Amino acid sequence: MARPEKVSEVEVLKERLRRARAVVLTDFRGLTVGEINQLRGKLREAGVEYKVVKNRLMLIAAREAGIQGLEAYLEGPTAAAFGYSDPVVPAKIIQDFIRQMRKLEAKGGVMERRAVTAQEVRLLADLPPRGVLLALVAGGMRAPLYGLSNVLAGVPRSLVYVLDRIRQQRQTA
Repeated sequence: MARPEKVSEVEVLKERLRRARAVVLTDFRGLTVGEINQLRGKLREAGVEYKVVKNRLMLIAAREAGIQGLEAYLEGPTAAAFGYSDPVVPAKIIQDFIRQMRKLEAKGGVMERRAVTAQEVRLLADLPPRGVLLALVAGGMRAPLYGLSNVLAGVPRSLVYVLDRIRQQRQTA
């Protein structure tokens, strides 16, 4: 029979998984308490929770939350960064910390309720900020419109050039 503390912990984890837009699972072996607290502080400033989790309880909570495929990432010491607003923020902060400390390791995670690999976490972290991505999309949408407007403007412009050439020929003749 499950102990009440474990049942309660599974419920807390399940609720966090349901609310989170992104979760990054890390192996924190080799980090000192001070380094973990430093990472927690950076994550907290961005509105991300960082908690050491028990693998078995996290797996049960994930299954109850409807998330499959985390089994491979829940081995060894595991801590989870729960991001509730921007789904890319936890991955960016953790990847920056990995570049600085070289001790932490991203195992994988959850993005929009789907399991992702460590490689996908790294790719998310390397994405440009949201504003830059939106500007790129807007620019990509504008380019065909500018092309169309130039084509449409080109027809009358060509007509004007032809009429001007005819006028010049008549004046010289």
